[in-house]
Amino acid sequence: MEVVVYAIIFIIGTLFGSFFTLAVYRIPLGLNILYEHSFCPKCNTKLKFIDLIPILSYITLGGKCRYCGQKVRIRYLILEVLSGLTFLLFALSLKLNVLALSINEIIYFCFFALYFVTLFILAGIDKEKNIIQKSVLLFGLIISICFMVYVCISTRQVIYTYIIFLALIMIMLILDIMVYKKKLHENYTISILILSLCMIVFSGSEGYYYTVAIALLLIGLRGIFERIKNSKRRKAIINTKENKDLKIPIGYYMAISNIFLIILYNFLR
Repeated sequence: MEVVVYAIIFIIGTLFGSFFTLAVYRIPLGLNILYEHSFCPKCNTKLKFIDLIPILSYITLGGKCRYCGQKVRIRYLILEVLSGLTFLLFALSLKLNVLALSINEIIYFCFFALYFVTLFILAGIDKEKNIIQKSVLLFGLIISICFMVYVCISTRQVIYTYIIFLALIMIMLILDIMVYKKKLHENYTISILILSLCMIVFSGSEGYYYTVAIALLLIGLRGIFERIKNSKRRKAIINTKENKDLKIPIGYYMAISNIFLIILYNFLR
């Protein structure tokens, strides 16, 4: 019975992964992600249910659109698989008795599932566009605040720490709206700071420090890879227009690091 439940959790994760690909594509373009039917961006044909089955549709169609034959990027398949594995591993890391779940355990799982949804979409958009999407970040803030309220009520913890976090979040938002918006085209730094506060809420201050450390490691490895790639092309990586225009998607690396760390911490505790 437990195997069936975990299989369902994996399937739910792949469904979210399919939604992530849609959200990452549509949100930056200002398109509706809830009511507008899925369509092929090449031929604009509305996709049927059989075309939208996570993983299976991609495999059976050979990674191509059924209607125009346009090749579908493999990242869609990868994201669906990774999302399914993330949900499955998180459920396993909690060491839950799936046959006797309490209401608090279900609420806890749902909060973190929504938090992972936020991180996945933020990471995808940041990797593609080098921006922290404000609407998605606002959703993450709302989830974080609701989670803080839930923790205070369910565990009767002292609320002062969370009041400080709320005050910091409000200060960041005010700075974003009133000050930085007048001076910067994109408030990437302030968005990263707000994202950091959300991460502290869900993973704690110590978990956040490790998140930053892992993210910096990944960024460093990326830099080494870029240097090797450019050396093979016999291009100087320093003082070139290509290098100057290169932007590091910090939010992307922080998001995937935080997801990895939360799951790992649950397994180890």
